[in-house]
Amino acid sequence: MSVPKYTSVFLAKRFLNTNRAAIREKLPLKDPASQRARDQKKKLLMKQAKDFLPYRLDYFAKLYGYHYDRLRFSHANTRWGSCSSNGTISLNIGLMNLPEKLRDYVLIHELAHLNHMDHSKAFWAEVGSHDKNYRDHRRRLKGYSPSV
Repeated sequence: MSVPKYTSVFLAKRFLNTNRAAIREKLPLKDPASQRARDQKKKLLMKQAKDFLPYRLDYFAKLYGYHYDRLRFSHANTRWGSCSSNGTISLNIGLMNLPEKLRDYVLIHELAHLNHMDHSKAFWAEVGSHDKNYRDHRRRLKGYSPSV
């Protein structure tokens, strides 16, 4: 539940308790079989991602002179990856469903964030210096969803 920052926990809980039945009626029911299949798919993608992505990320990091401190995996619904200011790169396990060129573009994109924590002209110039077709890759990536 999202509430304004100034809302008290008491009021939020009271709202939930008062409206619990109505909220449950509006939530879609999930088929247990499809949920199990989704869980299995996530487990398989996580294994594939852990077996492949660290080596591919290291390859590009060494090739282009980057250093990151930590790699973590997620299954976020909206992001292919992220890079924190402390040098942690997060990659979505859904990358394993992408064509290789698009997966490589995401890795290069996140590594470039180690030097530019924004999407400035300098950032895109750096991405472009490592991936000449980044504009096409970026456009094609929009046709896929990171959701697993």
